Amino acid sequence: MDYSLAVDGAPETISGGTGVLLLHPSTGETDRIDTDFFKTDTDHFLVISTRTTAREVKQKLEYYDVDETSAEILDTLSVERGYSRRSSDSVHYVGSPDDLDGIVEQTERFLDSHEGKVRISLDSITELAYYAGEEETQEAVGELLDLLADHDAVGLFHLSKEVHPEDVLESYREQFDGVIDLDADGETDTEF
Repeated sequence: MDYSLAVDGAPETISGGTGVLLLHPSTGETDRIDTDFFKTDTDHFLVISTRTTAREVKQKLEYYDVDETSAEILDTLSVERGYSRRSSDSVHYVGSPDDLDGIVEQTERFLDSHEGKVRISLDSITELAYYAGEEETQEAVGELLDLLADHDAVGLFHLSKEVHPEDVLESYREQFDGVIDLDADGETDTEF
């Protein structure tokens, strides 16, 4: 199954099972790329949020006019920070961003329960590595990429290029079929 990809300089379509790495500056505006990824050619999508709460993700989707009826959110922050939370059909929680097993498990549950063109976004790998460690995070990312392949889904994974050393960035690059490199001016350079 092919999926449209609305990113300047990237192929018009990518095949199911493709993981795309979004490299960005720490202050980079990734919301536009993220929401364009969801808006196009998608039946269902899961936002795995390690930087913002489910409420903030919903605000972003609303602001960028993304169809929220297609969305599910996995909030990894609210429990740990003691925020009030209400699980629903579209919002799920794990205890903290270092609960990598819980994140992989919830993602698998989402992929198992949805048909058609399905996408996931992980925002961000950098936060996971901060909480859980680089090696453990790379393993979890590998498991998520395997799930995409198993379910003919596609994923967009955010990674801050200013936080990690070059060898670590390179090891993440090697895990992915495509890389979108976003600069501070909002320009993209792509490699697929």
